[in-house]
Amino acid sequence: MSELRKELKYLPSHEWARVEEDGTVTVGITDHAQESLGDVVYVETPDVGTSVTAGDEAGVVESVKAASDIYSPVSGEVIAVNEALEDAPETVNESPYDDGWFFKVKPSDLTDLDDALDVDGYKATIDDED
Repeated sequence: MSELRKELKYLPSHEWARVEEDGTVTVGITDHAQESLGDVVYVETPDVGTSVTAGDEAGVVESVKAASDIYSPVSGEVIAVNEALEDAPETVNESPYDDGWFFKVKPSDLTDLDDALDVDGYKATIDDED
């Protein structure tokens, strides 16, 4: 059973979003996604300063099995990327919600997350896949 966290918002495409105390949004892929992908071997994140749009491709994650696009859950400016993933992409497998985050966004509008799923909605999405 994949780990899910109640404080996160989820996209049906398997990204998670965490609103931080300063109003920024941290983005990564879910435990379910990393399990489905298998061993992650490469992560491409957007550059700091890049503008991202909610629902649009913002990066790529590659594993020994497949490559998947990463979509931004919010529109805004990328203010940080997880540079540790460049040398240690397997961190996504080991710690998808903590050390394996992908990028942080200063959102232009947090209401973008109104359409995201809560933990129960995301659980129903992944249960439907099985």
